[in-house]
Amino acid sequence: MKIARHRIVNVLRERGQPARADWVERELPERVNPDEHVGLLATLRLDPADLADVPSP
Repeated sequence: MKIARHRIVNVLRERGQPARADWVERELPERVNPDEHVGLLATLRLDPADLADVPSP
């Protein structure tokens, strides 16, 4: 399961956290592996299941 970086950025901007959103845009790859970034996602209070890309039918 991968997460599109823009989904993380959008959630952070909606929460009023533009500095964190900018950092995520600069530092994370376009496709984020939640297993590799589990600590960061927890720090940002993001649930990977809520952000995962929906598989194509």
